Amino acid sequence: MPITEHQQELLSRHGANYTNGLTTSEASSRRNSTNGGLNKVQKPINCPSWVCCLLPCINHIPSMKQFRYVQPDDAEVLRDGRWIRYDAASLVLGDIVRLAEGDVVPADCVVISLGMEHVDASSIVGDDEEDVGNATSAVANNGIIESLTELTVDSHYITGETKPNHIPCRANQTVQPALLYYGSRVLEGACIALVTGCGERTILAKLIKEGRWPPKGDLSGEVEEIGRMNNESTNYDYDSSGIALVQRY
Repeated sequence: MPITEHQQELLSRHGANYTNGLTTSEASSRRNSTNGGLNKVQKPINCPSWVCCLLPCINHIPSMKQFRYVQPDDAEVLRDGRWIRYDAASLVLGDIVRLAEGDVVPADCVVISLGMEHVDASSIVGDDEEDVGNATSAVANNGIIESLTELTVDSHYITGETKPNHIPCRANQTVQPALLYYGSRVLEGACIALVTGCGERTILAKLIKEGRWPPKGDLSGEVEEIGRMNNESTNYDYDSSGIALVQRY
């Protein structure tokens, strides 16, 4: 399975390394460049902890209960060339994460490849292939053949859409660069994805700030367009240590 020109462009734009991930130093530098900001989204009712202790009923408000449901605990992230389990709050833009069935998506991400193993990043193809839902491919990994079909993700509690999203292999064995939102759940399949939005820069945070979460209808079309515009219009220049020097529009 190769990757597409658009996916390669996204990796370059975010200063990401698909096969090795960020180094610990690069990740630390990027976190410090955002004043130590963590990958956390503010609650719909953001009151001090002592208020919640005095008024525990706040935690039983529907929006607060739903917010707890969509919170990720940890994430499998590629750092210094190794897959490790990290607190999801420690993720930064440009991290490479691996998602599998049952995982809560730990940040806004773009799918780069399907399956648990890396694909041949040296093989880059165009983005004009149509999706073929039943397409399959096989990747050899130390003699093991892995069948890749599709990824199924439930974003109902983020966007209000009623049906899960199915992200298939294309006829040319690539995968569409689909958007995954912080708080969504992987129902089936696995993928390697690029982190494109953390904390208060996620779609969930935007909807909460605008008072539109939990969603009262299907916002998936609007949310997808916002995500694509963010990915296409935002660019960063990184120095050799991985610090974002300039955000370009």
